[in-house]
Amino acid sequence: MKAILINGSPHAHGCTYTALRAVADELERGGVETEILHIGHKTVRGCIACYKCQQLGRCVFDNDPVNEVAKKFEEADALVVGSPVYYAGPNATLCALLDRLFFSTPFSKRMKVGAAVASARRAGTTTTIDRLNKYFTIAEMPVVSSRYWNEVHGSTAEDVTKDEEGLQVMRVLGRNMAFLVRAIHREREQSGLPEVEAERIYTNFIR
Repeated sequence: MKAILINGSPHAHGCTYTALRAVADELERGGVETEILHIGHKTVRGCIACYKCQQLGRCVFDNDPVNEVAKKFEEADALVVGSPVYYAGPNATLCALLDRLFFSTPFSKRMKVGAAVASARRAGTTTTIDRLNKYFTIAEMPVVSSRYWNEVHGSTAEDVTKDEEGLQVMRVLGRNMAFLVRAIHREREQSGLPEVEAERIYTNFIR
C-alpha cells in the first residue's frame, strides 16, 4: 500500500511540506509507504482541451511533471495534495497539474483515498481545501477527514511547528487515511469494489 503526497508550494521544505510530513509520518506508522513529490516550483501549463490524451492514454505535453506523476498515481492507493493559500485559493501550478492529471489519465481512480491540506498565514484555507477536494469527489475517491479542517497556519515552517492544533489535525488525518486505505484494500481482496454502472449518463441543460 502506498500514498503519494504532492507539495504544491514553491518552497521545498516550507509550511506546506511541514504539514505533509506530519501526515506522511502517520501513514508510514500505519503501514502505508509514502512519497512526497515537490511540484510547486516547476513550470506546469494548463490544459488546452486538445483531447489528444484520449488517443494517447497520457497528456500530450511531456515537458513537465504531469505524466511522471500520473504513473505514480496509478500505482498508489492514496493521494494527498497540499497547497499554500494564494488569494483564498490553491497555487495555480498545483491546479494546472491536477486538471491535467485527472483529465488525461485513463486508469480508474475509484476507491483511491484522497485528502487536501492547506497552509496559510491567516485565512483562505477552507476555500482552498474545497477547491482541491473536488478533484477527488468527481473521481469516486473517498475523501478523508480529520478532527478539524486540514489546515496549518504560519508564515514559515518554524511557525507551523508551533501550530500544535494544526499538526494534531495532520496526525489524525494520517492515521485516518492509513485506516481507510487498509480497510479498502482488505475489502477489495475479499469482495471487490462496488458495482459500476456501465453506461455513464450525461444530462445537458440546453436541448
